[in-house]
Amino acid sequence: MMTALTVTAMATANPLGRGLSATWDALRLDRHGLRANDFEDAAIKTWIGRVEGLEAEAIAGDLADFDCRNNRLAVVGLRQDGFEQAVARARDTYGPNRIAVLIGTTTSGILETELAYRRRTPSGELLPLTVRYRQTQNLFSVSEVVRRHLNLQGPVASVSTACSSSAKVFASASRLMAAGLCDAVVVGGVDSLCFMTLYGFASLGLLSSGPCRPGDADRDGLSIGEAAGFILLERREYSDGDLQLLGYGESSDAHHMSTPHPEGIGAALAMERALGRAEMKPIDIDYVNLHGTGTPANDLAEDHAIWNTFGDRTPCSSTKGRTGHTLGAAGITEAILAALCLQHGFIPGTLHTTRLDSRLKSHIMLSSERHPLRHVMSNSFGFGGNNCSLILGKTP
Repeated sequence: MMTALTVTAMATANPLGRGLSATWDALRLDRHGLRANDFEDAAIKTWIGRVEGLEAEAIAGDLADFDCRNNRLAVVGLRQDGFEQAVARARDTYGPNRIAVLIGTTTSGILETELAYRRRTPSGELLPLTVRYRQTQNLFSVSEVVRRHLNLQGPVASVSTACSSSAKVFASASRLMAAGLCDAVVVGGVDSLCFMTLYGFASLGLLSSGPCRPGDADRDGLSIGEAAGFILLERREYSDGDLQLLGYGESSDAHHMSTPHPEGIGAALAMERALGRAEMKPIDIDYVNLHGTGTPANDLAEDHAIWNTFGDRTPCSSTKGRTGHTLGAAGITEAILAALCLQHGFIPGTLHTTRLDSRLKSHIMLSSERHPLRHVMSNSFGFGGNNCSLILGKTP
């Protein structure tokens, strides 16, 4: 059993909007943030989830060298929902060296390098002198920006395990706290649009031609999105209505580089371990936020895992039809969406999905419903079989 960690602050910037209020409004009103692809000059027929305005929000001051789309998105996210002020209070309580920073990302600021290659010298041999690999593309870049922006001096690391990256930061946070290395942790995830993911997923034939339709009989792939999200975790006495991280489960099935095990063995193991760590049974979970990408193989594999763990009793849905698949930021984004569902007693329907694949056996919700919730699970499954499931709960 793990010691429950209290969620004392959250912040998000995602295709549904900036901040928790805008995100909740879109969630409850069944609005989505997807649009026909208009990113740079990527000539791909697909839909994307884009955070408006990043192009005009350059990072200035002491962090100017870190300016790139990904780090801009991180700073925008940190400025939402009073998050900076909450961390400042924690910093005054514990000291800056007792608060850790753990950020999940997959591509970091690779877009800056991609654009630099377009500005090579006429001979094609030299990149522009403006290329700053360490401050932009490097996976540690975004974690350093978060640490410095929040004036923290505790342990800091980036986690990059494909699409489970910003779910696995919760597991790392729990271990850091259990080891006594810190008293609070800023966990988060940031991934922004870039050419590598758009053209990469297109080359794999995994991009949907329209808004993604997780679980639909005619689904044809995923929609790429971008997002930043952050949660402050503290080990402290909780109050009525507090949100808590109650459990996490990890697995690595290593079935294939990009395809999940068809029976969802690794996914099921992650869910079982999360339940075990939280000392819960499947019947204790009131809602599961599916990884639910909208690709044929992923949805079927996860359905096998859900069926073998929960049967058809537990309501579940995918929120990627609202935000797109935010890759390294998917874990934190969907943990925040799950937390909002807990707070408001809400089970979101799976947008754009109208006719479920007849092979799916789990209880997938197509329409949103109001329903009291005590415990929810959020799934994040990545390439290479990197799986992570989180359990969040609300105190009575």
